[in-house]
Formats: sequence, C-alpha cells, structure tokens
Amino acid sequence: MTEELISVIIPVYNIIDCLERCVHSVCTQTYRQLEILLVDDGSTDGTGRLCDELARKDGRIRVFHKENGGSSSARNLGIREARGAYLGFVDSDDFIDPQMYERMYAQMREGDCQIVQISRDELNEDGSRRPDVCIPPEQRVVQGSEAFLRSLLLHKGDCSFCTKLIPVALLGDKRFPEGELNEDFCLLVQLLEVTERICILPEQMYHVYYRIGSNTRRKDRDDFSRVFEDIVRNADYVGEVVRRRFPSLEKEAIRFGLYQRLDYLLHIPVIRMVNSDAFYVGVKRWCRRHLADMTVNPYLTVKQKMDLMLLTLAPRSVRRVHGVLMRLREAG
Repeated sequence: MTEELISVIIPVYNIIDCLERCVHSVCTQTYRQLEILLVDDGSTDGTGRLCDELARKDGRIRVFHKENGGSSSARNLGIREARGAYLGFVDSDDFIDPQMYERMYAQMREGDCQIVQISRDELNEDGSRRPDVCIPPEQRVVQGSEAFLRSLLLHKGDCSFCTKLIPVALLGDKRFPEGELNEDFCLLVQLLEVTERICILPEQMYHVYYRIGSNTRRKDRDDFSRVFEDIVRNADYVGEVVRRRFPSLEKEAIRFGLYQRLDYLLHIPVIRMVNSDAFYVGVKRWCRRHLADMTVNPYLTVKQKMDLMLLTLAPRSVRRVHGVLMRLREAG
C-alpha cells in the first residue's frame, strides 16, 4: 500500500536553543513519507540560519522566511505551501516520539474517522513530568463531533492542532485566525462542524516542553490579558456554533462562557477594571445577565459558582481583597 505524504508544519521564532531537538524528532520518524516545513517568523537570534543549516542535512526540509506576524500567520503560510495529503503541526520547543506519525497514519487508514489525535504529556525544563492537562483514554476511542465538542466545553478535551493529523481536504479554505493567542480552539470548532468522527489514541507521544519565556508560554502580564480576552471571544463564538449546530450542548456552552469569564476576571489587572474599558464592561454585563445560570448550571463546581457570583457583583473589591490575602500568604 502506497504511503501518502504528510506535511509537518513547524513555525519558529527565536528558538535557537530548542529547534534542533524538535526537528530531529520529526526527521527520525519511522513514517518516512514526510515533508517538514520550517517557517521562520522573522527570527532575530540566528534561528533562521539554523533552519537553513538543518535543511541542508535533510532534503525533506523546506524553509520559508517571513516577516514576524505570529504563529497563526506562520502556520497559514505552511498550509499554503504544503504538498501533502495530510497536515501535522509541531511547536518548535516541543518534540515527538519516533513512531508518532506512523501510528496516527495507520489509524487514519482504518477509515472510521476524519481526524486522529495522539495523547500528550507536559515536561518541565529539568525533564520532570507535569500533571497531565488532558487525561489520555485507557484505550483507543472514536468520538462523534458533538461528543468531542462537549469534552472541549467541559475543559476535558485537547484543542491543540499539534496532537492532530488532519486531511488537507477536510481543512479546505479554513485557516488559523491571525492576531490571536488561542487560535487552535476557533479553527478546531470550525472543523467539528464538518467532521463526523475523531479518533483519540492513548499513547502520549507528543511532548510539550514548558520553557519559561517561550513564545507560547510567556509569563508577561500583557500577554496574559490578551489570552484571556481571546478565550472570552472564543466562548462567544462556540456559543453561536452550539445554538446553530449542537443545541443539545446549550448547558455546556453556557458553562464554558461562564468559566472563561471567570478566568478573565481573575487575571485582568485591577487597574484595568474601569468603566472606560469596553471589553471589561461587556464581560460584567454578560455575567450579570447569566446570574441565574451560575446557580443552576450542573457543570460548575460550588467554588466556581461562588467565585463567579462574587466577581460579578463586586469585581474590583473582590480582586483587591484577593490581592491582599495573596500578599499576606507570601509574607507568611
């Protein structure tokens, strides 16, 4: 049986210390019908030169240099240049097991799903394991798109494209939204509207590397405020999709909207909690319209309901008290 080409897209930006390990893990895949697209997103630390050096060592690597535009724009360029029948994505500070794409492609050829997902683990800089963000299933699972979306709305599923193998034909003209920091969720929800089944494999073959200061895991306050605005927008978007396409998930979607706004209200700097901030005011209004849902939604914990109620009724006061308690705890 002829193996089909898989295009693995790796957006890179100022990642010179991790890139070689990442690319090596893709080059040494037991599935050999790969092309590897390194998209240099305007690096300034020598990463672009390293991409060119790696390409000279393996003819399957193609390099594209572009002005800095963010991970989504780099991925979209890779999609545009890809020649494969299937797409995979790897973040440049992560790495993968040698059998990952062979395992995923074999599952895709079974023909009972449109998207294949491998499981992942999370590693600290010292190599120690972090708690699993997404708990792997005990065995192979095939889910319908509605069940998979439900797991995302309950924060139990994995929305990352790095753990997915996707047919180019399924993606069509859909692309990652540029200028956002939570871009995977939005595109995946779009694909779930046209997907019947997703296969989830239990093997943790994708390794997320938590490097403080990395492009996707930076700890800057402004970056956090952007992330939490984006996840509120995603909650509104998926709410519209649920109403149109998956109405049985209404309670889960409302829970998702409340949870995302709780995260926003817990992270926005207090100095920005003012009536001149239109986004903040919109979050408050939405929460107040859904006060009843906070008390009756079966998918929120008691603590989440209490936190939401307090932050909805007196957000600035609650955050100030919380800040004082945190400082006292650190001092003690």
